[in-house]
Amino acid sequence: MSEFLPEAVRKGLEEARKAAQRRSSRLCVHDGDKVHRILRLWDGGFAMDAKDAPKLRGFVEIYDGARHLYQCLVVTSQEEAGERIYDFKWHAPVADRPALDFEREQAAPVALITGGR
Repeated sequence: MSEFLPEAVRKGLEEARKAAQRRSSRLCVHDGDKVHRILRLWDGGFAMDAKDAPKLRGFVEIYDGARHLYQCLVVTSQEEAGERIYDFKWHAPVADRPALDFEREQAAPVALITGGR
């Protein structure tokens, strides 16, 4: 269907799609004090708009709004179709509490109920 559209219309539709994608995404990368918006995120990496994207390498943190999601090690990046594609060497989810240093019992009581008074 898109082969029947004029080139100007196709470019306009593509720009509108990218603008909508930028507005709808809350994901961002924190690189020190700098914050950059992410267009797409997948298991092996993420993509940013090529005109706004820096050449990141090393440790970065990914947030969804104010919620910290991942700590990542970015190793490579390349530009494809107006996006800068970044690849992870590793990424680890951020826990909201410290790791346990003991084994939890499956049938552990949730609360202690006393006799009252």
